[in-house]
Amino acid sequence: METIRQQKIARLLQKELGEIFLLYAKQMQGTLVSVTSVSISPDLSIAHVRLSIFPADKVEPVLEQVEATTKTFRYELGKRVRHQLRIIPELIFHIDDSLDYLEKIDNLLKSDPIVHPEDYDYGMDNYKDSNEQQPKP
Repeated sequence: METIRQQKIARLLQKELGEIFLLYAKQMQGTLVSVTSVSISPDLSIAHVRLSIFPADKVEPVLEQVEATTKTFRYELGKRVRHQLRIIPELIFHIDDSLDYLEKIDNLLKSDPIVHPEDYDYGMDNYKDSNEQQPKP
């Protein structure tokens, strides 16, 4: 359970990192990177940042580029939040695939027609009562 302070700092980091990613959009090879959520450790030293990257086929190269420039992002973040935080947290980036998961479920729901019980044939035409005698061959 996150404390109120952790939640406030996570929101601040999410907002500031989102703006930083907008500034670095030119270097991201024509992709859109958005910060979907941030969770921070109780001692405020580590921040887990979840990123959503569009288009999905460029996820791996963009994530590698982001991880290679983590120090730059932390420095930029430090310049922006230096008056609110004494220690700038270490940034650990993760891919947030929850939107892809939701899209997959949505596509499955749209593609599979719903079978209504009244439209379904339960095979009652071939049902034989157990009391009826079977003809012997």
